[in-house]
Amino acid sequence: MNEERTILVVDDETGMRHMLRLVLEREGFQVVEAVDAESALLRLEGGDIDVALCDIRMPGLDGLGFLREVKKQKLKATFIMMSAYGSIEMALECIKEGAYDYIAKPFKPDEVVLAVRKADERLRLMRENALLKTRLKKQVRDGNIIYRSSKMADVLAMVSQVAHVRSPVLITGETGTGKELIARALHNEGGRRDEPFIAVNCSAIPPSLMESELFGHVKGAFTGADRNRSGMFSEADGGTLFLDEIGEFPLDMQPKLLRVLQEGEVRRVGDSKSQKVDVRILAATARDLQSQVEEGLFRDDLFFRLAVVELHVPPLRERSEDIPLLAEHFIESICSRDGRRSLKMTAAAVASLQDYSWPGNVRELENFMEKTIIFCRENEIDVEQMPWEFRRKVRDTEENFSLKEASERLEKEYIRKTLTETGGNRTQAAKLLEISLRALQYKIKEYDLG
Repeated sequence: MNEERTILVVDDETGMRHMLRLVLEREGFQVVEAVDAESALLRLEGGDIDVALCDIRMPGLDGLGFLREVKKQKLKATFIMMSAYGSIEMALECIKEGAYDYIAKPFKPDEVVLAVRKADERLRLMRENALLKTRLKKQVRDGNIIYRSSKMADVLAMVSQVAHVRSPVLITGETGTGKELIARALHNEGGRRDEPFIAVNCSAIPPSLMESELFGHVKGAFTGADRNRSGMFSEADGGTLFLDEIGEFPLDMQPKLLRVLQEGEVRRVGDSKSQKVDVRILAATARDLQSQVEEGLFRDDLFFRLAVVELHVPPLRERSEDIPLLAEHFIESICSRDGRRSLKMTAAAVASLQDYSWPGNVRELENFMEKTIIFCRENEIDVEQMPWEFRRKVRDTEENFSLKEASERLEKEYIRKTLTETGGNRTQAAKLLEISLRALQYKIKEYDLG
């Protein structure tokens, strides 16, 4: 598809302009004409020209002078030059001055069409690239950190500042805020980006296996140790080890972790010798580690060693301007994954998302958008397509405790869900709801569901 590309034909010969117009319009392009370089420059100022076909030999300002003036005025288009007096030197001079292509007269119509199509494809790729760059401004670093808020911008500015140092970083924030994404951004922006990034969820490893999992073991160190095994520190050697849920780290194992941080070496379970490792430690927690230190549940020396740099990821409720952007990202991702046409959100739907507090943060929002898309049967996502429990939570602050209104909302939601389930078949829906068809039709009209 040419997407109604506009082609400017610049030639002092009326017959040539007429022939090119016929050829290009037949291919679906829009064509405008200019009799000389001066009028072409004025036409280009409008900014709506995609490709310009320009003769080199013209009265007044010639083609090369035209290209130089285009460059001087910073006018935008893709230029294809034409001449009956062509040479390799002329073609090179045109390319040097900014032309995309050069064709020699006389030419066949197919040659012109091919040159314009190549220019059109170049233009399409340039615009796609510009669009991707725009999106990357919003989706930075690991490709998954999507934000618009100044609070997240501050966090990511700190990421850039500390990515290249070896010091440990403690990433704090509520569950679901994206702490691991921040850890990956720290790794990917630093000098270790080409080395391993090993993530460990400390709450998922039984305390009895923690030492073996992290440091490894030698054959025969304990029952079931039938071979030597490297631990996660060795696997991350040269790279980054991310200790998620560090607040769950067993108290009796904390001195051994501290020793690794201080000495830069690990000792496998059952081994008599230590091994040097070069690992950057990143840790994350949703807990208040300072309080755990005060309660004797976490060693203060380990806490201070881990928190050389502390990054706090703000909860979603404190950066509501990020919510529409994140929701759109999840919609595109989920629809693409499931082979569905992408859906748009109404302004009311976006406002409802921003009104909610999202205690589960970004993870809850992603889960919610997936649930919404699964059950959405409309062409766009409006408030009515959102799960009832969400709408109820959003309205909690406005609840007037009217039993009648609550009953009506519940009835309306049940009818809507049943109609969706039966594909709009009212007879089947009436049977499922155990009411008469006439009663259902009345309710549909009353609640404006049909």
